[in-house]
Amino acid sequence: MELFYVAVFLLSALAAAALEGTRKSETGSAIANRDFLKFRNNYVLVYAVMMAGDWLQGPFVYALYQEYDFDRAAIGQLFIAGFGSSMIIGTLVGSLADRNGRKKAALTYVATYAFGCFTKHWNNFHILLVGRIFCGVATSLLYSAFESWLVAEHFKRGYEGNWLGGTFSKAVFIGNGLIAIVAGLLGHALVEVFKLGPVSPFDAAALVLIVGGVYIAATWTENYGDSADKAPFHVSLVNAGNTIWQDPRVGLLGAMQSLFEGSMYTFVFLWTPALSPDGEHLPHGMIFACFMVSSMAGSALAGRLLAQGSGYKPERYMQTVFGVSAVTLLVPVAYHLQRTSEATSLDPNAPGITFEGKVQLLAFCVFEACVGLFWPSMMKMRSQYVPEESRSTIINFFRIPLNMFVCIMLYNTSALPLAAMFGMCALFLAGCALCQKQLARIVEVEDKQFELSDSNVNLLSTGNKNMPEV
Repeated sequence: MELFYVAVFLLSALAAAALEGTRKSETGSAIANRDFLKFRNNYVLVYAVMMAGDWLQGPFVYALYQEYDFDRAAIGQLFIAGFGSSMIIGTLVGSLADRNGRKKAALTYVATYAFGCFTKHWNNFHILLVGRIFCGVATSLLYSAFESWLVAEHFKRGYEGNWLGGTFSKAVFIGNGLIAIVAGLLGHALVEVFKLGPVSPFDAAALVLIVGGVYIAATWTENYGDSADKAPFHVSLVNAGNTIWQDPRVGLLGAMQSLFEGSMYTFVFLWTPALSPDGEHLPHGMIFACFMVSSMAGSALAGRLLAQGSGYKPERYMQTVFGVSAVTLLVPVAYHLQRTSEATSLDPNAPGITFEGKVQLLAFCVFEACVGLFWPSMMKMRSQYVPEESRSTIINFFRIPLNMFVCIMLYNTSALPLAAMFGMCALFLAGCALCQKQLARIVEVEDKQFELSDSNVNLLSTGNKNMPEV
């Protein structure tokens, strides 16, 4: 393995360790509140286990379909089925969490994802298609039910709102970074070292999910969104849609989430051909580890920025994050703009990554750091501006354009050149920066109006006290 990959991994790991290790610990009531620390550790553990179930199988889905001798078109159909079910069925099922309970939705995630894993034992397109549909539903629940449960439970227990940022950053640092690396290594060991077969990572994922589901059932209490008013389900959907349309803060958050995550998922499909346009041999496992450690560095930085008393607000610094992420995806545009074709397969005997590939890899690591910053920061902003009564429904609505965009990109992945697709992603990320700037303006105006109103109340109160008695 080239020293270059080791150097990138070590530098990213040192940055993540330094940012996390030197971060100021919570001060005051947060660190002194034992109940809160116990509550936070419980959520971080659950989130890590649920993400482990996702990361264990993620890197092996495509390889399993290839093992079953499905061609590229059939594999694309299976992936489109997953994103399509997440867009349609997942939105409806995820929205039920507000009415029927977020804990029940979390357990539904466990059941649907575990079932999807079990279907991988059959080399049958239709059974695998059903499994992908269940996995798509599970993905919607993963990215809505758990966050909704946390925010509602956090405030129900009377904890301060500014403590949420620390919880989000720790959950992302461990669940989306450290666990991803460990799960990838475990999956590799099951397949390559212990020779348990290509389905073994999915069996391990199902086992992890079931154990996590038992822990959720034993330790979590139930909370709800709009179920208290017993409004018909279609009315709840309409109310959530009206909130997105009428509240510009919520609408802007939805636009940013869809544009950023759409670019992120597209990047997952594009980075391999970008780094090996002529079939260069790539150590995919090491590159994946570099990406995940870079993401950990980003989430650790987010923890510092979101810390109580830091003076930084996500409405401000995320403008820079989105701008930087757009620039990083312009790097492959510059390198691939003149290319007319890419290699259709990798040659294990081909030479290693080129200088251009190394430059792109460094840019992609910076992009992954931006991803690490994005997750806890977006979760923090959603906890502030998305109304509690329909939080899960609105978050799932945010995912509709995201899944639609990914389905379109998957369907046309062979028709569009790499430069065009990366350029489109960079344009979307620039749009995120503009949306974030507009959100910051709206929040700044609201804060000034609140301060003015508060000062007027104080002046009236002082004036009344100074008035002579009649």
